Amino acid sequence: MSKRIFISGASSGIGEYLAYVYAKQGATLGLSARRKEKLETVAAACREYGGKTYIYQVDAKDRLAAKESADDFIQQTDGIDMVIANAGIGGHDDLMSGDATAINNIIETNVMGVNNTLMPFIPKMKEQKSGILVNVSSIASFMRIPYHGGYAGAKVNIRFIADSWRITLKKYNIQVTTICPGFIKTPMTAELKGMPFLMPVETAVEKIANAIDRGKKTFVFPWQMKIMINLLKILPDGVIKKFGSK
Repeated sequence: MSKRIFISGASSGIGEYLAYVYAKQGATLGLSARRKEKLETVAAACREYGGKTYIYQVDAKDRLAAKESADDFIQQTDGIDMVIANAGIGGHDDLMSGDATAINNIIETNVMGVNNTLMPFIPKMKEQKSGILVNVSSIASFMRIPYHGGYAGAKVNIRFIADSWRITLKKYNIQVTTICPGFIKTPMTAELKGMPFLMPVETAVEKIANAIDRGKKTFVFPWQMKIMINLLKILPDGVIKKFGSK
């Protein structure tokens, strides 16, 4: 039986290329994102690679829409093997504006969007006594990053949520894996500068899929970033600020 895999944020970047990895394995894929035209393009490519696809135009912040897409996918496939909560956005805190709109949008998308994506599938996984939940965090969850506190804080949040869920769900044979990538060459990072150890997305998704297969709890990559994380912990704030992007 082919794997039944649901991926949010599947219209570009890591989500898109993970879809291709699993399509080549003959998986049945549920692909969700806000941009329907992009999803249709990704779905067509997945079918060419040998996968079967269902697409859902969903904003991960929309709890009801996320649940409806999960329920439909489970009904169509009679179960679920893996859910990858990849939908997320970056951006500045916009601290000096006096308006919390930007930072709230980042937090809502990257935290509540993950919960909205994963939680509707948990009852079915519990019933099956099997399943894999994957959330895409970031190396930012280990760092204090000037001007991007909302993003870093959101990524910390979902990493800790996953650590808690892992303990709770273990008795139901549900694996919980957190992925913490460094800088990956995707549309989300296209405008950033000074990205050390930048990795092609095609390489990144192979590493991610391998980490999931091995049942990793938290996967931080590339390995050089582990060293950088430890270095940044001991650097004074004045030095850290110079690396920040306004």
